[in-house]
Amino acid sequence: EIAERAQKLRVGPGNTNPDLGPMISPEAKRRAEQIIATAETEGAKILLDGRRITVDGHPNGNWMGPTLITDVTTNMTCYKEEIFGPALVCLTADSLDEAIQMINANPYGNGTCIF
Repeated sequence: EIAERAQKLRVGPGNTNPDLGPMISPEAKRRAEQIIATAETEGAKILLDGRRITVDGHPNGNWMGPTLITDVTTNMTCYKEEIFGPALVCLTADSLDEAIQMINANPYGNGTCIF
């Protein structure tokens, strides 16, 4: 359900009332793309990939669409480093206690939540 909803988000310039605007700079976009690529090489699955999105009339924008990364573990770069882009990193836990333990072990308070 999250992937279906994320796929419907509109990316574009602010004057078009988008859900997501551009990344702040080309460097920020490259960094986010690099972390997503690393997630894939480390064994995560890219369920929804927003790295190659295009926006009509704006071929040189710093666009990145919604990205969902699944099968993530706590030792992966995408978990340890914040992406600072429209990406959701998803881990699974076998129990509520394990999920709470993962959250408590994460040094970044805004980096974890339970769904």
